[in-house]
Amino acid sequence: MTTTRFAPSPTGWLHIGNLRAALFNYAIARQQGGTFILRIDDTDQERSKEEYVEGVKDDLTWLGISWDRIERQSARLDRYEAAKQKLIEMGRLYECFETPGELDLKRKKQLNMGKPPVYDRAALALSEAEKDQLRAERGSHWRFKLDQERIEWEDGILGPISIDAASVSDPVLIKESGQILYTMASVVDDTEMGITDVVRGSDHVTNTATQIQIIQALGGTVPRFAHHSLLTGPQGEALSKRLGTLALRDLREKGIQPMAILSLMARLGSSDPVELRGSIDEVVDGFDIGKFGSAPTKFDAADLEPLTARYLAGLPYAAVAEHVAAAGVPEAVAEPFWNVVRENIDVLADLGPWWDVFAKGESGRVEDEDAEFVAQALSMLGEPPYTAESWGAWTAAVKEATGRKGKGLFMPLRRAVTGRDRGPEMADVLALMQVKPRV
Repeated sequence: MTTTRFAPSPTGWLHIGNLRAALFNYAIARQQGGTFILRIDDTDQERSKEEYVEGVKDDLTWLGISWDRIERQSARLDRYEAAKQKLIEMGRLYECFETPGELDLKRKKQLNMGKPPVYDRAALALSEAEKDQLRAERGSHWRFKLDQERIEWEDGILGPISIDAASVSDPVLIKESGQILYTMASVVDDTEMGITDVVRGSDHVTNTATQIQIIQALGGTVPRFAHHSLLTGPQGEALSKRLGTLALRDLREKGIQPMAILSLMARLGSSDPVELRGSIDEVVDGFDIGKFGSAPTKFDAADLEPLTARYLAGLPYAAVAEHVAAAGVPEAVAEPFWNVVRENIDVLADLGPWWDVFAKGESGRVEDEDAEFVAQALSMLGEPPYTAESWGAWTAAVKEATGRKGKGLFMPLRRAVTGRDRGPEMADVLALMQVKPRV
């Protein structure tokens, strides 16, 4: 059975970059009728916060991404300790004592000699007496001893991958503080939870190479890997500099709709065009991991705005009744109001200003050259209630009295009633006016 996972670290709010991994893994699991696990990577006790854990769950729920079960790595420390002991007994995990400064010096020397900055495995040459002496003086960390051979796999997006393990440093799996690092915790979890497919960013490719050997050492089955491209800004700039404004909670606050985000992210970077979907099930049905490419993918948050507007325009009144009521619209006119304005809002927060147009009649705007004309026209408009025929009758009378026609007639009157140059059919607008417009 297909089993995937999304493993966010609760050290900050989920952002648009995180969402790609969550959505891709979710879609693969749902397409296959499999299991999708939300796995909280909270082994870093200093930086992990419970508010971020709740934030992850809130954001995914808002988007419609559901999980079959939730796991927390902080509750699995005994499993990582067991794996540690197994690897030590196998001679695949060894203790190292270099300080960060000493390691940095080694790297600089290697680079100066034209060599790759790969850990020299000096710790393997230490005697037990030397280790005892070092333990008395300083802390230690633990590295996984790689088999220095080529590591190969068929990547679901990047195609055939081959990495020479001799060109990679033995990865640190356990810090001096005793903290289990992502590389090890993820492997133990993927192995014991039966993860069959892993989709993540292309910055993890080297990580994947080393993890494949760790999985094999622990006797696990290597999952299928796919590495999606990393997002950049519209001009190709690093998106990491802008993530503070691209948190999912911030996009939600701006009124961006979940289906706009999901529709864009399910296709962005693929050979298929972006298509607005009506539900997450439609997003899943149209998802194809094989159509994504390796090139950096440009993301522009502005693309979410027209998708949101189009999504809202297609919603029936029943789907937005609470939002319309919250804008202050009386139930008697709520549905007609929605049908009139729904194609003229960008976000649901626009409902309130539109209702002000109808309820207060104070939104009018008049250009200086139209002031006299508008004053005369408004004097010819009676008091509400108005009907669908009121606009036609009023403009016909104004045309007869002033000689104005076409845009010179209709645009100043639209501005006088709504304060806008564009909007719904004015016959529908006037029929909903609760008071006589004034400017």
